[in-house]
Amino acid sequence: MQIYIVQENDTIERIAGLYGTTVPELSYTNQIPYPYRLAIGQALLIPAGEMPEDRRIVTANGYAYPFISPWVLQQTLPYLTNLLVFSYGFTTEGELVPPAVSDDWMIAEAMNFSVSPILTLTPLGADGRFNNNLIHAVVTNETAKENLIQNLLQAMPEKNFRGVDVDFEYILAEDRDLFTAFVAELRDRMNQEGYIVSVALAPKTSADQQGLLYEGKDYRGLGEAANEVLLMAYEWGYTYGPAMAVAPLNKVRQVVEYALTEIPAEKINLGIPNYGYDWTLPYVRGESKAVTIGNVEAVQIAIENGVPIQFDETAQSPYFTYVQEGREHEVWFEDVRSLQQKYNLLTEYNLKGIGVWQIMRLFRASWLLYASMFYIQ
Repeated sequence: MQIYIVQENDTIERIAGLYGTTVPELSYTNQIPYPYRLAIGQALLIPAGEMPEDRRIVTANGYAYPFISPWVLQQTLPYLTNLLVFSYGFTTEGELVPPAVSDDWMIAEAMNFSVSPILTLTPLGADGRFNNNLIHAVVTNETAKENLIQNLLQAMPEKNFRGVDVDFEYILAEDRDLFTAFVAELRDRMNQEGYIVSVALAPKTSADQQGLLYEGKDYRGLGEAANEVLLMAYEWGYTYGPAMAVAPLNKVRQVVEYALTEIPAEKINLGIPNYGYDWTLPYVRGESKAVTIGNVEAVQIAIENGVPIQFDETAQSPYFTYVQEGREHEVWFEDVRSLQQKYNLLTEYNLKGIGVWQIMRLFRASWLLYASMFYIQ
């Protein structure tokens, strides 16, 4: 598939004619609503014919909450290998805490599309934040750990799950090896019953990287302990930080290259952000808070404010600024240009696939692009 960058005075009719496609096809692929307004600098995916037959086989994982729109889920499932249900918590005694909204319907929908439902296990506390005290309580207590593993094993056939994704964040440095041992034991027990175990990894660039996000994650140990891993290669630009790309390519590449020194490429899924942020400037640490937006929504914001979309060559990411009610805003998001560069890393480094955080908003062009580059197993 080709990518076209909208120029001044372009219309959707002109672009469709230029590439021998139709306005309905072009608008459907890129989710362009009538009356088909475009932003200068907008990246459009041009619909293609048949897919190349020599595409490399990869996987595609997508995280979703049970309150995802049924329509969005149905539109996305044809492109997924695994649907990661977010999320199941646990108590200090190892009792499972299911999502507040029933996930039965989305598990059934996934199975209708031959997509494997995966239970995502998180140490989220009652306040909705990651709680490292929960992690510590379970990994340091054999009774609680055994109870949690037994409960997970029981949930697999009861809920029709096909595996567990362990997404523990802010692990205490003192619990690093105990956490790795927990993942290894869970993997052994799950594999005996035919289930897989994956683990999410904070985006490290060295073994001794400092910080609460990183010190509790042993890349080499966890790469050996789990069946596969997800590199959470995003959130450089984040809700409470300064305006910048969410997943700048130069930073993502550093994470991948370090991971490959510790973990086999065939075990690595690259994390892909399916969102952007809108910051109100100036940024004030401790006070500023960006608004999370979808990639399609970002383009509409640019159109509504009559501003062009720019592209940062180092970060390989689109961005723009606009003024609203006397306040300047800065927006960073993903488009098919930035995603193509990330997808190219799979070929360059022979990675297993991708893990998308998260699929609650549909960005159809991203999936069509991925499917045109690879064969999704």
